[in-house]
Amino acid sequence: MNLKRKVEIAVISDVHLGTFGCQAKQLLTYLNSIEPKKIILNGDIIDIWQFKKRYFPKSHLSVIKKIMDFAANGTEVIYITGNHDEMLRKFTDTEIGNISIVNKLVLDLDGKKAWFFHGDVFDISIQNAKWLAKLGGWGYDLLILLNSVVNWGLEKLGKERYSLSKRIKNSVKGAVKYINDFEKVATDLAIEKGYDYVVCGHIHQPKMLIKENKHGKTTYLNSGDWVENFTALEYQFKRWKVYNYNNDKLSPFFADEELKDMDVKDLIAAITIVEQPKKKKIKVKPL
Repeated sequence: MNLKRKVEIAVISDVHLGTFGCQAKQLLTYLNSIEPKKIILNGDIIDIWQFKKRYFPKSHLSVIKKIMDFAANGTEVIYITGNHDEMLRKFTDTEIGNISIVNKLVLDLDGKKAWFFHGDVFDISIQNAKWLAKLGGWGYDLLILLNSVVNWGLEKLGKERYSLSKRIKNSVKGAVKYINDFEKVATDLAIEKGYDYVVCGHIHQPKMLIKENKHGKTTYLNSGDWVENFTALEYQFKRWKVYNYNNDKLSPFFADEELKDMDVKDLIAAITIVEQPKKKKIKVKPL
């Protein structure tokens, strides 16, 4: 008997595979409980910034294997790049079977437009991010380029790359202001561009709310993270919901038995084998 929930779209972000904070077992439990038509990985899935050869446990490999299994079985997998996995931005617009890599994404969902992006580009200067992103279709790409240059410069100076988590931990008051500014910039841009939904990650704050200004309104959604909050976004029956593992987990699903029984070498071998896609490649609409 198949007890898995059918989901039209599942959105996860900020998994940070390869770090001690990543809660890969809980994520694997969640992924084993659903059958998504489309899964959107909205940035910072693999933490390339903090990647260390000595730490990439089996559970982290199992998450990658599970995502590849989704793709092999017909699920569309869209990987939107973030700041901790920005090295993947050199592969933007690459498609391998049912897996594609993009910097941003627009989907038509039952007659409504949804705009997906990670959100790290707003960190350069949240006050200036809005007008930069408004500069036509290439404005957002310019922000991504600037963000990469800033971090390259910090590394050359012997300093750490920009860390949102450190900024938030410095001051509760500063964190609240940053989050409010982030949401305002994202929703103001979405309203101006005519998007009904704006879907982000990055700030590790799961949320769903309607934002309105004098020009219109939009629904802001944030998928949260799999370090502290254990949250995702799901779209089904023309509705969005925030999935919370601690409140919504289904007891029958704890581990994929097939993955559980595989050793690390078998997992690595399975991940590196490119399987033939079972359906047509996905088409990503440009902004």
